[in-house]
Amino acid sequence: MSVLDVLSGDERMVVQTVREFVDKEVKPVVRDLEHSDTYPEALIEQMKRLGVYGLAIPEEYGGNAVSMSCYVLVTEELARGWMSLAGAMGGHTVVAKLILLFGTEEQKRRYLPGMATGEIRATMALTEPGGGSDLQAMRTTARRDGDAYVVDGGKTWITNSRRSQVIALLCKTDPDTVPGHKGMSILLVEHGPGLTVSRDLPKLGYKGVESCELVFDGHRAPADALLGGVEGNGFAQMMKGLETGRLQVAARALGVGRAALEDALAYAQERESFGKPIWRHQSIGNYLADAATSLTAARQLALYAAREADAGRRVDMEAGMAKLFASETAMQITLNAVRIHGGYGYSTEFDVERYFRDAPLMIVGEGTNEIQRNVIAAQLVKRGGLDA
Repeated sequence: MSVLDVLSGDERMVVQTVREFVDKEVKPVVRDLEHSDTYPEALIEQMKRLGVYGLAIPEEYGGNAVSMSCYVLVTEELARGWMSLAGAMGGHTVVAKLILLFGTEEQKRRYLPGMATGEIRATMALTEPGGGSDLQAMRTTARRDGDAYVVDGGKTWITNSRRSQVIALLCKTDPDTVPGHKGMSILLVEHGPGLTVSRDLPKLGYKGVESCELVFDGHRAPADALLGGVEGNGFAQMMKGLETGRLQVAARALGVGRAALEDALAYAQERESFGKPIWRHQSIGNYLADAATSLTAARQLALYAAREADAGRRVDMEAGMAKLFASETAMQITLNAVRIHGGYGYSTEFDVERYFRDAPLMIVGEGTNEIQRNVIAAQLVKRGGLDA
């Protein structure tokens, strides 16, 4: 049974089209782009034409909405070619989901058609320099002043922030509310006076797309930028959005792990030592067997969470499990791929060193794996067990 068998015929065609794009257009150029940290403008434009930016947006708003299972497999294919390409559409998809689920009809009409084509790019801004995963400790505020909100504060590690036209900003509209999350709201912020993209952060991997610091200093956002039009719902809205975000990160990990396994498997059949291909040496064969087994398990876990999401169920625990297991799996597979390649695995002439640099992002991104374990444990207690 092919993993694509869970999809409709049209969705299988979507995944296959992206797979061909990765093999024909991405793989031949990715090494040079990644090593020079060059923004992949031409590849992003092709992704727009393929409809990748509209995969979470219904047809009535100009998109081509697919199941979450299809979205996971498309993301895996993009990350197999270059994880940064999956990152270039990840936050965009989360914002599209937020607007679709919680936005006013005017907000949907204003943003979703342009987002479906990629003409409007979107990102989300949660993390702050002193807060990390502790969102309730955030200090960014939005104070109502007539027909606008005045925003002050700072965000960090915001992907695509220079090239996105709209930023889903999680902030405090009532800083004095206890508990703190009840005073949070999401503003759909656009670039303008008082909003500065201060610098691009240097990174181990995840090259090509920018991750920046944002500074808000008296930035005025119109009152109708408030997602859904009601204050105080931002934390719950963003937690729902992060279910998609964590599945997207899990899928990125699947792609990176799969690329590393494919390269390691090919190399282990070509490289010989002591008169035989190195895969026949038990230690190398064990690496390959363990990688294939854990990658298959990680994919099934991600697809399980995706099916639960498509059924309309809450999947913070399931998405957290998928993100946790897939990211740890990718880290182990990429490390062992370097081992299988020996000295060549440490060379920038082989792609496995890139996979090894990209894999750690999924461990710390979209909530660290330590946070994922906390979420999973809390949900186990709240639900009364795994199968309750």
